[in-house]
Amino acid sequence: MTTRIALMKQRLAVLHPIKLEIVDDSHRHAGHAGARAGGGHYLLQIISADFADKNKTSRHRMVYSALAEMMERDIHALTIDAKTPGEIEQFY
Repeated sequence: MTTRIALMKQRLAVLHPIKLEIVDDSHRHAGHAGARAGGGHYLLQIISADFADKNKTSRHRMVYSALAEMMERDIHALTIDAKTPGEIEQFY
């Protein structure tokens, strides 16, 4: 059976990520309404050239669009860190 994280990675492939990390943070939200309903809490770091010339809101929309169907049932909360390769190089 495909895990949620594996399915998220498949869906996010449309953004051509050069780095993609997803952490299931659901255990920290035990008892939370979304957790009781079965939706997970995830931390997402994605680096993609597709984000070039896009502001933070547009980048988040791109991610939400790729995960649209999962946002309805599988994902309750998603923390997104979306950057371009150039933005990452600035830190090194």
